[in-house]
Amino acid sequence: MLQPSEIGRALVITAHPDDVDFGAAGTVATLTDAGVDVTYCLITDGDAGGFDLTIARPEMAAMRRLEQTRAAKEVGVTSLIFLGHGDGRVVADLALRRDLSRVIRQVRPSLAIIQSPERNLDRIYASHPDHLAAGEASIAAVYPDARNPFAHTELVDEGLDAWTVPEVWVMGGRNPNAHIDVTDQVERKLRALACHETQHLDPSGVAERVRAWLGTTATQFGLPEGRFAEAFQVVDTR
Repeated sequence: MLQPSEIGRALVITAHPDDVDFGAAGTVATLTDAGVDVTYCLITDGDAGGFDLTIARPEMAAMRRLEQTRAAKEVGVTSLIFLGHGDGRVVADLALRRDLSRVIRQVRPSLAIIQSPERNLDRIYASHPDHLAAGEASIAAVYPDARNPFAHTELVDEGLDAWTVPEVWVMGGRNPNAHIDVTDQVERKLRALACHETQHLDPSGVAERVRAWLGTTATQFGLPEGRFAEAFQVVDTR
C-alpha cells in the first residue's frame, strides 16, 4: 500500500456528490495533510437526490455541486471535475471510460480511489447501481484504457499522453485488505458530510451512524477501542 509520502497526486472518482465523504473523506484529509494533491472527479451532479419534490432537477444539480465543493474544502480539496452524466443513469460504457481516461491523463495521479464494481449485499447502500457502474468504468479506465495510447485515440489528439496509475484503493467493497486510521480526521469528515444539506433528513443520525461504522472498521483491523478507520481493497495495477 502506497504511503502518503509516496503519493504526489491522487484522484478520487465517485458517482455522486457525497459518495467520497461517506467512503473516504477521512483518508482524503490524511492525504492532503501530508501534502498530497487530491482531485475529485464526480461522474454525476446528483440531480436525482434529495427529498424536496418542489426543487427542479437542474436546481438540485447546482445545489449539489456547491455542497460538494464546500465539503471538499473541509478536507483540503479544491480541485473538482464534474462530468455531468445523468444521476441514476450511469452506465459503464465506452463513453464513460473515455471521459475517465481523459481525467486520468489530465491529472496523472499515482493513486486512484474508486468505488467497488462488485455488489455487496451486506452493504446495499454502497452497491447503488451508479456506484457499481462508476467502479467498473473507473477500473477499466485505469487498466487498460488510460495507459494504452491506442485506446480512445482522440485523447492523444487532444494532447493527452497515456498514463499508468500504479495503485488503486477500492472503497465499499467486500474484501478490504487495508485501512487508514482516521481518528484525528473524524470531525473533518463529519463536517464534510454535513455540507450535503439536501441529502440529510436527520443530520445528527448521520454522524452517529458514521462513527459506528468507522469504529467497527477499526475493530476489524485490530485497532484499539476508541479509534476510527476507513477500509479499502488495495489493487496493485503496475
